[in-house]
Amino acid sequence: AVSRDGHHPREHRPASMLRHFARSLSTGPKEKIAMIGSGNFGTALVRLLGRNAARHDVFDNEVKMYVYEEQVDGRNLTDIINEKHCNVKYLPNGPLPENVVAVPDLATAAKDATMIVFCTPHQFLKPMIATVKPVLGPNYKALSAVKGIDFDDKGIVLISDLIRNQLGCDTSVLMGANVANEMATDQFCETTIGYSDKKNGELFKLAFHDPSFNVGLVNDTVGVELCGALKNIVAIGAGFCDGLKYGGNTKAAIIRIGLKEMQLFCNTFYSGIKDDTFLESCGVADLITTCYGGRNRKCAEAYAAAGGTKTFEDIEAEILKGQKLQGTLTAKEVNHVLKMKGMEAKFPFFTQVYKIAYEKQPVESIASTPYY
Repeated sequence: AVSRDGHHPREHRPASMLRHFARSLSTGPKEKIAMIGSGNFGTALVRLLGRNAARHDVFDNEVKMYVYEEQVDGRNLTDIINEKHCNVKYLPNGPLPENVVAVPDLATAAKDATMIVFCTPHQFLKPMIATVKPVLGPNYKALSAVKGIDFDDKGIVLISDLIRNQLGCDTSVLMGANVANEMATDQFCETTIGYSDKKNGELFKLAFHDPSFNVGLVNDTVGVELCGALKNIVAIGAGFCDGLKYGGNTKAAIIRIGLKEMQLFCNTFYSGIKDDTFLESCGVADLITTCYGGRNRKCAEAYAAAGGTKTFEDIEAEILKGQKLQGTLTAKEVNHVLKMKGMEAKFPFFTQVYKIAYEKQPVESIASTPYY
C-alpha cells in the first residue's frame, strides 16, 4: 500500500522531511555519537556519521571511533588515522571526515555518548558493553550493525537483545546490501534500519542517510537482524559454488534455497516478523550482494578451490588480515540451536554448510544434498 502523499509505509522519506525532523530536534541538547568498531564496515559507516554530525545541528560535531590499537609500519593505527584521516589498514580507499577521531581506549571513545553504534565481531561484544555502560551520556540509545547471532542454554540470543538488555536502552538495527569497499567510494546503495522506538529510528536515519546511502525504516528489528546474520551462511554456500567453478544456475539455486531457509528459520523461532522485511535492502538485496561479493563468499571460494589443503582459519588469516569471518561462525551457532531443538533435517542447507565447514564433508555435497 502507498500513503496519500505517495510514500511507501516503509518510510523512505525525502530529504525535505529529514531536514524538518532535524530542525524539530535542533533546540534540545546535542546528540553525541560514538562508533564502537573500526573494521571496513564500521569505518564505512563512520564516514557517514561524521558527515551528518557536521551537517545537522542536532548532533555534536565530533564523532569518536573506538579502534583496537595495532601497529602499522611501526606506528599506532590510531595515530595514522587521525593524521591522514583514513583507516589505512581496513578501508584505505575511504577518506574520513576530519571530525571523526580514532580513540584506542574504549571507555574514552564512549564517554558521554547519547547515540552508540556497535559494529564489531559479536564474539567480542559482551565485555565491551560492560565497559561502555558506566560512561555513556543521558538518555542514550543504541544501534547494532553487528552481523551474527549468539545462543544460550535456551536457544537463540539476538545481538540487539544482548545490547538492549545489558545496556538497558532502546536498540535499533542496521543491515543492508552494503559492501564497505563500494561505500568507501560513495557508490549508491541502500540500507535498512529496524526500529522499535520510531523517534530513535528517525534519529539514526538522520545520522546515516546520505545521497549515496539511502536509509529505509521498518518497524521490525528482529527480521532486519536475522536477515543480516543468516545471509552470511548462504554466502558461504555461494562461495563454495564459485570455488568449484559451478555456473550461474547452480549458484542461483543455492541462493534461492538459502533464502527459503532464512524465512523458515525466522518464522520458526520468532513471531511477528514481517514478510515485507525480506524484500528490503536487509533481505534479498543484502543476500544478493553478499553472495556475489564480500568476505564470506570470497573465503568460501578460496576454501573450495584449495581442495582441503587449507582450513578456514588459514584462509581468514590470509585473506582478511585481522578481520573476522562471520558466515562460518553463524553456521556453527545456528547448527547448535538446530541440534538442541532436533531440527537439523528441517534445514538441510544450513546443516550442510555447517558440515562442510566443521565436519570435513566434501564441498561438492553443497550441490548434491537432497533439499526437497
